[in-house]
Amino acid sequence: MSNKAVVSLTTGMEDPEKVTVAFLVAVAAAEQGRPTLMFLTKEAVRLAQPGVGVGVACDGCPSLPELMERYLAAGGSYLVCPLCFNARALDPENLVKGAEIGGTVPMWQWIGDEGATSFSY
Repeated sequence: MSNKAVVSLTTGMEDPEKVTVAFLVAVAAAEQGRPTLMFLTKEAVRLAQPGVGVGVACDGCPSLPELMERYLAAGGSYLVCPLCFNARALDPENLVKGAEIGGTVPMWQWIGDEGATSFSY
């Protein structure tokens, strides 16, 4: 049985609480030693650009920069949907650490034959 985790995030900073929950799940998986991938689509692709994932979503929530830092430190990575990214005319030369442009085929290649536990936000 695989211990990989995939967190699919479609929401960006228009709903910072949902983004925070997705990061809390991803951080927990990565900090437990699970290979963890966040697949960013729709508005979430903007989070792959430096300076976008900022602020605190709610009273008592950790800041998004803190969560992103913890995720990267635990070995987490991002796969950023190229269709969504290009549709928003974002800069592919300016990605946060751990992010790469790639779609569903690279996601399935990363998952491999072992499968993965997945979450969608």
